[in-house]
Amino acid sequence: MNETPHTVTTLPAERRPGCPFDPPAELLDARRHGPLSRCTHPGGKPGWLVTGYDTARAVLADPRFSSRKDLMNVVDFELPPAPPGEFLLMDEPEHSRYRKPLVGKFTVRRMRMLTERIERITAERLDAMEAAGPPTDLVTAFAKPIPTIVICEILGVPYEDRASFQEQIDAFMGGEVSDEELIAAYTATQEYLARLVAAKRARPTDDVLSELTDSDLTDEELRGISLILLAAGFDTTANMLSLGTYALLRNPEQLAALRADPSLTDGAVEELLRYLSVAKTFHRTALEDVELDGRTIEAGTTLVLSYHTANRDPGRFADPHALDVRRQAAGHLAFGHGIHQCLGQQLARVEMRVAFRALIDRFPTLRLAVPPEEVVLRPEAADIFGVKSLPVTWDAP
Repeated sequence: MNETPHTVTTLPAERRPGCPFDPPAELLDARRHGPLSRCTHPGGKPGWLVTGYDTARAVLADPRFSSRKDLMNVVDFELPPAPPGEFLLMDEPEHSRYRKPLVGKFTVRRMRMLTERIERITAERLDAMEAAGPPTDLVTAFAKPIPTIVICEILGVPYEDRASFQEQIDAFMGGEVSDEELIAAYTATQEYLARLVAAKRARPTDDVLSELTDSDLTDEELRGISLILLAAGFDTTANMLSLGTYALLRNPEQLAALRADPSLTDGAVEELLRYLSVAKTFHRTALEDVELDGRTIEAGTTLVLSYHTANRDPGRFADPHALDVRRQAAGHLAFGHGIHQCLGQQLARVEMRVAFRALIDRFPTLRLAVPPEEVVLRPEAADIFGVKSLPVTWDAP
C-alpha cells in the first residue's frame, strides 16, 4: 500500500451536536478511508488511529503491541510505569500475576449468584424513585447507585463510605475537573484504599478484597487492584445504564419491542454495549516494527484503538448506526479483546440485564423530562462517555 494514509488531526474528536450516540464524524470519516489513519496525539506525538473492527481486534490479540503506560508515546515527556496492581497498563508476566487471582472471583457462575442481590438493590432504587415521584435525574437516582452498591459490597467498602467514594471516582474519571482537583481526588482515593486494605488484613470479612489479603500480594498491590476494580465496576456500568436508557427513549420503537418481549433483554444489552461503546478508546504501543493492513507501524509508535468506531464497522455489523435490540451483536469490542478483555464483563451484563428490565417494567410511561437537546453529555475528554444527568418523568398513579 503506497498511497498516503488518511490523517486525523484532532484527538479527542468531538461528537456532532444532536448525535449523542454516534462516534465523532471525523472518526467515522477516517474509517471510510480505511481501518488505519495517521493521527497526532494531544501531546503532539505522531501516531496511528485504528477505526476498523478486524484491525482493532488483531492489535488487541497481538503481543507485539504493548499496554504498558511507560511506553505510551503520546506526550513530550516520559510517562512513569503503572503503579503496582494497576494491571490494565501492564504486559505479561506482570499482568497475569495480578489478574489471575481475580479470574475465579468474576466467573459467569459467581456473577449469576449475585443476581438476586442485584435485583433487590434495583428494586430498592425503583421504590425510592416511585415514592419521590416524577421527575427525577436517572443518573443520581438509579444509574449510579446500583453499580456503586454492588462493587462496594463485592470489595467490602463500608456503607457509610460509599457516597464520598463515588464522588472521588467521579472527580478523576469525569474529565471535567482541574489537574489539581484530579490529583487531589486520586490521592484521597488511594489513601482511603490503603486504610481499607489494612482493615481487611486486620479483620477479614466476606468480600473479594479480604480474600485477596490471603495471597502474596502486597498492600500497595492490593490498593492498585482495588482502584481498578472500583473505577471499572462503577463508572462504566453507571454510564451504560444512563446512556442506554437515553438511547432507548430516543428509539421508542426499540423500547416498545423490548418492553413487549422480555426474551430480547440479553440481546438488547449486547446491542446497547455495541451501539454505545462507552469505553471508547484505548492505547497500544508497538514493541517492534509491525506490518498492519499494509502499513508499517514503527517500533515505539502508539496507536489509538477507537472501540466505538470499530463497533460501527459496516464490514462487521450490518446497518451499524441503527440501534436494533433484535440484532445478534455478539463479538463486539465494548469489553475489549485478548488478554486485557474486561474482567468484570459478566458482572456488568448481570447488572444491565436486571436494571434495564426492571426499569422499563416498573415505569411503562418513562420518558425524557426535557427536550433531547438539553440532555448534557460528558465531555470527550472523560475516560468513559455518558450523560451528566438524565431528567426523566412518568405518569404517576
